Amino acid sequence: MSELTVLRIDKWLWAARFFKTRKLASDAVSGGKVHLNGQRCKPSKELKIGAQLQINKEQTHWEVTVLGLNEQRRPSIEAILLYQESPESIQKRQQQAEQQREERAFLDFSPALHKPNKKDRRLIHRFIRVE
Repeated sequence: MSELTVLRIDKWLWAARFFKTRKLASDAVSGGKVHLNGQRCKPSKELKIGAQLQINKEQTHWEVTVLGLNEQRRPSIEAILLYQESPESIQKRQQQAEQQREERAFLDFSPALHKPNKKDRRLIHRFIRVE
């Protein structure tokens, strides 16, 4: 982490690895997916240490406090040091992940491994005709 006092919000989101590119981070901020201290902002908004961010990406929601500023994208181990996520946010994300796993397991069905052959079709027709 460097001795910066302010940094553009889109650059920070990219450096903290919330978004893969600065363009995606900029689009998210412009689209209202990122709120700074509870308010919408522009990608060029200057971010300071101690700021509160609410970040929505696809179906994931983070509430973080900025702990550090870094202009360069560093490894994920260093990127985690740039922010602290609130305990409520962590709990919500874990519950949401669990719910998505359950939904996937519920909706997951194994499709037929092969196209029905003549014998399979006879069995299907026999099953359908039974009244």
